[in-house]
Amino acid sequence: METTRRDFIKKSAMAAAGTYLGTMGMSAKSYANIIGANDRVRVGVVGFSDRFKDTLFPCFLNHYKELNFDMVALSDLWSYRRDLGIAHIKNKIGHDITACRNNDELYNLKDVDAVIISSPDFAHASHAIEAVHNKKDVYCEKPFAETMDDAKAALKAVRSSKQILQIGSQRRSGQNYQAAAEFIKQGKFGDITMVELTWNVNQPGRWRRPDLVAKLKEEDTDWKRFILNRPYEPFNPRIYLEYRLFWPYSSGMPGQWMSHQIDTVHWFTGLPHPRSVTANGGIYQWHDGRRNWDTTTAVMDYGPLDDPNKGFQVIFSSRMHNGDEHPAEIYYANGGELNLITNTVSPRGGLTERAASAMHMHANLLPEVKLPNTEAVVASANTGADALSSNHMRNWLECIRSRKEPNAPVEAGYRHSIANIMTNAAVHTGGKATFDEAKQEVMVNGKVFKY
Repeated sequence: METTRRDFIKKSAMAAAGTYLGTMGMSAKSYANIIGANDRVRVGVVGFSDRFKDTLFPCFLNHYKELNFDMVALSDLWSYRRDLGIAHIKNKIGHDITACRNNDELYNLKDVDAVIISSPDFAHASHAIEAVHNKKDVYCEKPFAETMDDAKAALKAVRSSKQILQIGSQRRSGQNYQAAAEFIKQGKFGDITMVELTWNVNQPGRWRRPDLVAKLKEEDTDWKRFILNRPYEPFNPRIYLEYRLFWPYSSGMPGQWMSHQIDTVHWFTGLPHPRSVTANGGIYQWHDGRRNWDTTTAVMDYGPLDDPNKGFQVIFSSRMHNGDEHPAEIYYANGGELNLITNTVSPRGGLTERAASAMHMHANLLPEVKLPNTEAVVASANTGADALSSNHMRNWLECIRSRKEPNAPVEAGYRHSIANIMTNAAVHTGGKATFDEAKQEVMVNGKVFKY
């Protein structure tokens, strides 16, 4: 009788799910095959990168057995790295993995339900479009897009689909960041008056791959497929493997580092993008043929789009020639600060009684508050399966089954992309970048910024 009862409940639930999903263009059969609690979800990988190997894959391994997922295929254009990836995944997963020379081969497979995209920065948006068009759920690394054409096309493709897409902005799955967002949104912090974001390293080899560059030969990969929609230039193994140093394949510091930090500004405030951006910097230390700066300072104006008298300034500063990679994110208000390195709210810098009395005002001092943080926050984007990234991966896996909105939906990627592109426009033109809300375009001196 108990078995009969369980079967009845399961069949009733499936019937209800089929009725509901029929309104979404999905059948009960597709629901059972992809989302059912007792059915394995099969994941493919787009790009065997360091980011995938050292962080995303370990995070997946933390949860895949419990949530009944599997990894079944890998697509990578370069034969050498494809072979490395297949061997590495097979060793950890314990069964054969299908090797794909490109994404066409990956999506021709019948046993892939979702993909993790860890390809080069400029390819993320195109690969996300490709994935959702093939009805795959997506974990997409950031930056989401490096041009507005890519960003707009990817946003439209994802929102026109029924697929789950998680942007790799793992701060959104951190308890301390969630607590900070709630503290600000409840009005406890007061008006934000300024935000300081810094990310500094002292690493001449950051984003360099000299050993791999020496191995790469054009005949072992597909250069034209690699550059996708970027202007053609001859094969260059440094661009292929050290793309973060070369615009227009990456914006470098804005896309890699600022995209993490500026996302919290959009999340905490609900503001979609800066009103304007100016930037300065250059290649001051590492003269190694790179195109992207090794030192950047960007100043952004944020606030209501219809009220220029309200708002605050955000400063992003980054250098690659001095620092120990402990990124700072500090939010300032008249009453004190919210520090996301120490995970504290404090009255530091707030309006004291002595300073206020000269203007017949009252002191304005925030309380001392310790933000909850059970995760061991790891600053670097490539240091392993830190708790933030692990939580974020789990959120995506759970949302594939529940079909709920993930912590970092496509709009989060679209918005950090706007801020990144505005910063990059200021970097490359020396002008002030603004955003045309009606056209959804980044503008400099009245002209649309492209490259």
